[in-house]
Amino acid sequence: MKDGKIRVAIYIDGSNLYHKLKDFGVIKTSKFNYLALCNFLAGDRKIIPCRYYVGVVRAKDDDKFAQAMRSEQQRLFSNLKNQGFCVKQGYLMENNGKFHEKGVDVKIAVDLLVGAYDDLYDVAILISSDTDLIPVISKIKHLNKRVEYIGFAHNPSIALQKIANNFILLTKNELLV
Repeated sequence: MKDGKIRVAIYIDGSNLYHKLKDFGVIKTSKFNYLALCNFLAGDRKIIPCRYYVGVVRAKDDDKFAQAMRSEQQRLFSNLKNQGFCVKQGYLMENNGKFHEKGVDVKIAVDLLVGAYDDLYDVAILISSDTDLIPVISKIKHLNKRVEYIGFAHNPSIALQKIANNFILLTKNELLV
């Protein structure tokens, strides 16, 4: 804690939040007010720049659907940057017609650890339901930092609720205010 205010760093797993927003009926996630969500979660604490992690859509010139997805993602990146976010990019890999993010969880884990070791925050707020991050959370707590898991009431991660110092399960009404 510096200057008497608790410092929070917010780490958003973009794919995870994207799917939850879609579950709640948000059509244009590229226009969502992500900063308002971060301010709500931080309360009166000081926000260290928010980070948004996502796999980047790559599109061939002749693939109209992928081109449209890429365009929408570029609008999202512009919106996030205008709101002061640091966008951290992984990539998407196709396997048997399904796309999987690669490199995103590792970037989140590294940034969480670097932030803890370099004393950049007092509390890490994690918007992700990825249980692969549990060992990182344990280490961060061992370094006397706090971790808050932000999940979703309709589909929470029990494992992350148990490991985090605190958790909030967001409802549709809280997300769409």
